[in-house]
Amino acid sequence: MKLGFIGIGLMGNPMTQRLLAAGHDVTVWNRSADKLTEVAAAGANVAASIGELTERVDVVMLCLANTAVVEAVVFGEGGVAEHGRAGQLLVDFSSSDPEATKDYARRLQDACGMSWVDSPVSGGVAGAEAGTLAIMCGGEEADIEHIRPVLAPLSQRVTRMGGVGAGQVTKVCNQMIVGCNLMVLAEMMALAKACGVDAEQIPTALAGGFADSKPMQITGPLMAEESDPDPKWHVRTLLKDLDMAVAQSLRAGSATPMSGLAAQLMRQHGSKGFLERDPATLIKLYKDV
Repeated sequence: MKLGFIGIGLMGNPMTQRLLAAGHDVTVWNRSADKLTEVAAAGANVAASIGELTERVDVVMLCLANTAVVEAVVFGEGGVAEHGRAGQLLVDFSSSDPEATKDYARRLQDACGMSWVDSPVSGGVAGAEAGTLAIMCGGEEADIEHIRPVLAPLSQRVTRMGGVGAGQVTKVCNQMIVGCNLMVLAEMMALAKACGVDAEQIPTALAGGFADSKPMQITGPLMAEESDPDPKWHVRTLLKDLDMAVAQSLRAGSATPMSGLAAQLMRQHGSKGFLERDPATLIKLYKDV
């Protein structure tokens, strides 16, 4: 299969690099053309437009910032829907709104006959670089089985969660845990430091216990240092995902009070200029109290 990849950002770059290293024929397009330099040097074909990319490939992959950008790339002027054809498959690695995803899949099928698989990922940049992402898929079983060999260089685990949209609901659930975990980590680190504990030792002290987690080991030390690192992920991304959790809970009639509170605290932090910063900066929300 010839692959197209749209969205060469923090996650899209290493994912494309791994596909190329596995020997796949990959054509790329990005709104900011300067971000294509590394993947082009690694062997990717650069398309001049979304339409050119879509016409060249069998599978169109997206890894975009949010739901609105997915809609613009697929259904905007010159987008995927204008150039797609029956038999092609769109695979969306973005974290998008589940209900919008269902609507987009119907619209794309009606427009050009393309099928849709929502395949959001978890594992961050480190997981993308190592090929150990967890991928949660929504779509027809045959479509997901068709792309499993393509996903192999990216993932330690590919799980079909149900029909279109189910992958996005699962990612929302994932981000509820991650977002709330990070807020508690920041709160805990601030308390430990206020009590004179050597907070930098907490990730080591708690490793392997019930309180341990990847956020504890990756972000905990940065919080203990009260650092503001070059972001590997962003506060705005977590806030967007927590807001989607609250929106989905309203549709389903299922309460999400912890996620709602985490979203409001994260929004407060973002309003102080931290939306584009790493979530390690969340400790500053408590240190400023």
